[in-house]
Amino acid sequence: MNSKLMVGVAAVVVVVVAGALIPTFMDSGSSGSSTGSSAVSAEVAEVLKLRDGDVILGNPSAPITIVEYASLTCPHCASFSTNVLPQVKAEWIDSGKAKLVYRDFPLDRVALRASVLTRCLPAERRYPFIDVLFKTQNQWAGSQDANAALARTAKLAGLGDEQANACVADTANENAVLQSRQEASTKLSVQSTPTIFVNGRVAEHGSVESFTAALKAAQ
Repeated sequence: MNSKLMVGVAAVVVVVVAGALIPTFMDSGSSGSSTGSSAVSAEVAEVLKLRDGDVILGNPSAPITIVEYASLTCPHCASFSTNVLPQVKAEWIDSGKAKLVYRDFPLDRVALRASVLTRCLPAERRYPFIDVLFKTQNQWAGSQDANAALARTAKLAGLGDEQANACVADTANENAVLQSRQEASTKLSVQSTPTIFVNGRVAEHGSVESFTAALKAAQ
């Protein structure tokens, strides 16, 4: 992300994306706390239910549903993916107790491009590609030519230059990503990344311990 941007400050700049003004929110290390025993509204439940095209890690039938809204250029998203998720995956996802649904909330043009490329991969390669992007975020997102670095990473995932160019040029892919962000912003009040829901409630995710507590509360 741009080094001039300050973590934790929301809606400080507006960027032009796909010909429309899209508010850009800052990534934050926390997305608030769990709402406890309060009921999940019908609108929230409708937005968070599984849908065609979702990137799902784990068994889709697992009883606990984790929905993560993230930006592929967000350092806090990368931290969650590399420092918290592996243990959660081993204890909760691999055991069939929970599933993770990844959804796009791009914070900038580079993240938007990365999300679009993800959608052009076969379903079984999408989460592994996202995982690699988070693990190597400093290398590609922080490079002088982030788009070129991203293209090289996509090629390793099996998306050649011609395919990648066609993918990025397809406005339907871009519109789908932007719709994901818009829906999360307007219907779920998502303003920072990562924002993570556990069975419909916003969950703390700054550490394995805090996130595990949210998962246990959802059992």
